[in-house]
Order: sequence, then structure tokens, then C-alpha cells
Amino acid sequence: MRVLTVILLPLSLAAQQIGFSPAAGVREDSIEQRLIAIPDTQALRLWTHDLGLRPHMAGTPAQAVTRDYVLERMKQWGLDTWSKAYDIYMPQPDTVAAWVIARPGRTPERLNLAEPAIPGDSSTIIAQVPPFNGYTGDGDVTAEVVYVNYGLIEDYKTLDSLGVSVKGKIAVARYGRSFRGIKAREAERHGAVGLVMYSDPQDDGFVRGDVYPRGPMRPAGGIQRGSILNENGDPATPGYASVEGAHRLPEDSMALPRIPVIPMSYGNAQRLLDDLGGPSVPQSWQGGLAFRYHTGPGATRLHLKVKTERGARAVHTIWDTFGAIRGAERPDEWVVIGGHRDAWGPGAQDNVSGTVTVMAAAQAFAELAKQGIRPSRTVIFATWDAEEWGLIGSTEWVEEMADSLDAHVVAYINEDAGGSGTNFGGAGSPALKPLLKATARAVPSLTGEGTVYDAWLKQNHGDSAALTFGNMGGGSDFAGFQHHLGIASAEMGFGAPAGVYHSVYDDYAWMTKFGDPGYRAHQALARLVSVAVARIANAQVLPFDYAAFGDEMGRLVSQLDSGIVKKGWQVSTEPLKSSLQRFAEAGRAFARVRDSVLAAGGTPGKLAAADRDLMQVERRLTRPQGLVSRSWYRSLEFASDVDNGYANMAFPSVNEAIRYADAGTAEHELSDLAARVDQARQALEQAAGALR
Repeated sequence: MRVLTVILLPLSLAAQQIGFSPAAGVREDSIEQRLIAIPDTQALRLWTHDLGLRPHMAGTPAQAVTRDYVLERMKQWGLDTWSKAYDIYMPQPDTVAAWVIARPGRTPERLNLAEPAIPGDSSTIIAQVPPFNGYTGDGDVTAEVVYVNYGLIEDYKTLDSLGVSVKGKIAVARYGRSFRGIKAREAERHGAVGLVMYSDPQDDGFVRGDVYPRGPMRPAGGIQRGSILNENGDPATPGYASVEGAHRLPEDSMALPRIPVIPMSYGNAQRLLDDLGGPSVPQSWQGGLAFRYHTGPGATRLHLKVKTERGARAVHTIWDTFGAIRGAERPDEWVVIGGHRDAWGPGAQDNVSGTVTVMAAAQAFAELAKQGIRPSRTVIFATWDAEEWGLIGSTEWVEEMADSLDAHVVAYINEDAGGSGTNFGGAGSPALKPLLKATARAVPSLTGEGTVYDAWLKQNHGDSAALTFGNMGGGSDFAGFQHHLGIASAEMGFGAPAGVYHSVYDDYAWMTKFGDPGYRAHQALARLVSVAVARIANAQVLPFDYAAFGDEMGRLVSQLDSGIVKKGWQVSTEPLKSSLQRFAEAGRAFARVRDSVLAAGGTPGKLAAADRDLMQVERRLTRPQGLVSRSWYRSLEFASDVDNGYANMAFPSVNEAIRYADAGTAEHELSDLAARVDQARQALEQAAGALR
């Protein structure tokens, strides 16, 4: 048994805790100090080394090794463990190749697409995942090249204004500003016969700092792999679980790109861009390579050949893993913490750092459980597979377990690529943001001087107003919980500029030299997550701040007003504003009742009844038919932007109607949204009534 060293922080934390009586808050302080003492930098370093020994793409034997590694340790610590397998349509590449044809009649020159090995970094020498984009279309095409900047919708409008078309051409887009699947979608929509994506040195290469192995940024041969699937889950079973007996769409009916798409290094992309003719680009399109960029086309042509698996060969098995500690008082209320386990390379940052954070939190809770200190609610520690292909492992589990999760899960905490650098940040449901901020006050900083909150405040020059958390957009495993089921979700992490994303260089050597040399960010993140989970799992009443939720959502209505004014519509947001004001007042009233009842020693039955109503608040802001644009996205609070993929969009049902200039739909969606906010408020009022 490990001897626990209690780390004393300067002030009692009980006053910052939502949902605890004064006496319960003192006990929670003690539990949190014990949890904070357990995550160990040496263990985190060891797990990072072992899990990042080699690339472990979903659907490969190397990924099965990570499954067993996580399960074995959680079982050793005393957790109940299990795994869940799904057979998924994930076609891996047979051929990915590109040739430059510099001049008519010249012999094509085949480009070396592999990432160069780094002397002394063993992970870069072993077999790599091929340089490909998941769910690319097949093709064997030769065409002129056109540079399309980031490949955004507005970039194609700019090309139109310059008289440049990509129809029948191969588009070259730089990574950044949107999800890569949006870039593929727009290239295909505009008639391109192929797409090349590359990381420009201006964005994550030598313009930003020294490149690996001298520094943390992307070297000239570095490649960003990644999926271009624009939906969540197995594309063969859209919107329902990929379980035995499920209907599976034929390959030609899946919502997948039809053109070949490949990633390249900026070293190879330079060969294509340097020879382009056509107009000089707008200044905002100029990248970091040492020549003036032009739109093209030019004399150079490009030959792409991509062939991927088809039929039964394209189906691969993935595995989610789970460890659980059953709650001592409310075992039927579940807190879930998860992070994805798969990677395009060794994945030390993305997402071994998230996996080991989940493991460290599991170990901390397990050690306390051995001493008879179990959480009040059940805590489930999950690692997801195939996130990199389209949030597949978490989505399939959420779809399969939807009824159980809807009935039992009170909150979800996600951990994805948050274990390097010193810059703290996070995102979450507005109802969880006060808890995240309070958690930062409870955990020692990376240097041990003060707390994470103190360091965060110092980095923002003492401006407490700048200490804000984002809202949930897209690109990680919270989507199934927050956007599909309406379960309050959050994530935290540390970061810094880096250039190894989705490359073979995202490995133990890079992490140990540049990302987090002392593994202090890993340790701090494990502590933060453990405290956040403990506060949710042990609170006598679920620690949601729905006054903060109502106030923030009320402020976000101004975005709708701005869009409506620009359209010149006579559409009013007043009913929505009024409903959100009533909601915020109900949140404040509930908080007063909760705090009064807890101070007086409320009975467990009343507290549990209030929880059942609180769980319904954000679920009532979903609707079964989902958004008009995407039925899988049921939440009307936030969604990923349909034209960006990563960015969040508040009130997506209304905002999309404004974007697509449909005043009638906007008015209908505003009315529907206001009514659902009132229904959510009624759940809050019922929770207050249960406490009384």
C-alpha cells in the first residue's frame, strides 16, 4: 500500500464546493487531498513509454496490445473491468502514391510520402501507419493543381472572384481552421478530382519555432494523418449501434468522400506550390514557404493513386475498455470519465496523455476504495477506440447503451491530448464551468507554487475576467454524451504550440524532451480530473450551476440577434430571452433552496429525488428528431459547426436557419427552443420542490 502524503493548500476548499453541506465539504476536502497525493510522475512516464512504444491505429494488433495493457492495470488496482468489441467499416489503404509531372513529356517523379526517421528516436524508425486519410475515396487521377488556402467555403468564394476553378483539378489545401473532412467535402462539391492536404510551416512548422528534433514543431517531412469522415460513428450503421445483426449500408450508400484524398509534408507540398501560375494569392493566403504563393494552375501536374480495402477486408474490430468502482450510496448514478486510446502514430500527446490521465484517476480512486473510501456514485473509467476515425468507439457505445446512459449517467468528463505544455484551459456545459474553475483552485500548479488557478491567473496578467472555459464543439468523444444524449460534459487540459499532431513524431521521445519533460502537466491533469470527478461523484446534490448556465446562454442570444439583423428579418428573439431569464432565476432559486436544505441536514431521499430532476434539465434541451441538418445531433444547446467540424455553434437549430437564410425555419426553431427552455426550467423547479 502506498503511503499518502497530504498536500496542504492554503485555504479550506469547502466554501467553493457546490452541492455539499459544511460537514460533507470538510470530508470532501480530506478525500480530495488524498486523491491529489496519488498521481505519480514516474508512473505516468512509464505508462506513456509503454503505450507509445509503436503506432497503434484502430483495428490493428498493436491497438489490441493497448487494450490489454489498460485492462490489466485496472484489474490489478481492484476495479471491475470489461471490454466491448465492435466490428466497424474502416477501410485501410492498399496503395497511397503520388507522382509529380513537372513538364509535359517528362518522366513522372514519385514522391516519398513516408516521414523520415530521426536518429536516436526509435519510434520513428519502426513501421509507420501509411500516410493516408481515413475514409478517402479510391482513385487514379492526373490533373493540374490549384491552391485553395485552407479549403474553407469562403476560400472557394475567393477563388471564384479571381476566376479560378478547381473543377477537374487536384486541390491543395493547408491544414487548419476547420476539420479536414470539411476540406474534402468542399473540394468534391466544387468539382476537384482529388485533394492534397499539408501542414504549412506558418501554422505548425519552422515559422513557429525550431522543428523536431531540435524543437517541438513539425519538420519538413512531417505528415498529419487523419479521418475525413463528416459524421460520428460507423458509417455503415449511421445513427444506430454497430452490433451483431444490425443492418449495414452497402459501401456505395455510405456518406463518404468519392475523390482520393492524401496528406503530404510541406517538404513535398513545396514541390507543387512553387511552380504554380495564376493570380498571386490574397495576403491572408500566403504561407510560410520561401516564395510567393499563387493559386495555379501551372505547368506542374500531379498524379494521385489511392486504393483502399473493400468488402469484408474493410471491416475491423475495435475495443472500448472499462473499469468501474461501484458507488457506496447512489450506485445507480454514474459519472463517466473517458479518453481515446487509438492513435495515428505512437500518440504520446494524442492521446496517450488522455489515456494515462484516465488510468491515473482510476488508480487514485481504487487506492481510496481499498481503504474503504468509495465514491457515493458509481464512477466508470473508459478508454475509447477508433476516435481518430470518427469518434467511433464512444459513439457506438453511446448508441448501444443509450437507454441505460440516459437513465444513469449524471456527467461525462473527456480527456483528449491535454498532457503537455503549461497553458491551462478547458470547455464544458455552462452548468459545469464553475466546478471546473473551483477544481483549478484545489490543485497545485505544475511548479508547486500556488494552484493551477493561480498560474492560470498569472498567465492572463491578473485578469480574472479572462479565465473562461469554452463550449463544446466537435472533434472528440464528448459528442455522444453532450450532443446526442444531452448529458452535461466537460474537459480540461494543458497545451502549448507544437507540430507533431497525427505524425510519427508524436512519441515518447518528443514528449519527454519537449511536451512535458517532468511529466508535471500529466500529474496536474490527473489531479484535476480526480478532484472534478470526486466532486461530482460525492456531492450530496449534483453540483450543477444552472444560474450560470442560464446567464451564459442568455448572453449568447446576441449572436442570433446579430445574424437576424444582417438578414433584415422581422424575427424576434424576445420569447427565448424571456425563457432564459426565467431559467436563470429558477437556477438561483434552486441554489438557495439546495444550500438551505444542505445546511439543515437534508434527508438522503430528498437529495436523490432532486438529482433525478437535475439530470433531466439538459436532456430536456434535446429533441428526438435532432437538428434539421443532422438528426444525430439532438441537443439544442450546442453542436459542432456543420461547416467547420471543430468550432462550437450555440443554438444550432436557429443559427443554421439564419445561415441558410430560412426565416420561417428560424422563427419556428426559436419558438421550439423557448418552449424547451421552459420545460428544462420546470425540471429545475421540480428539483427544488423535491428538496422542500
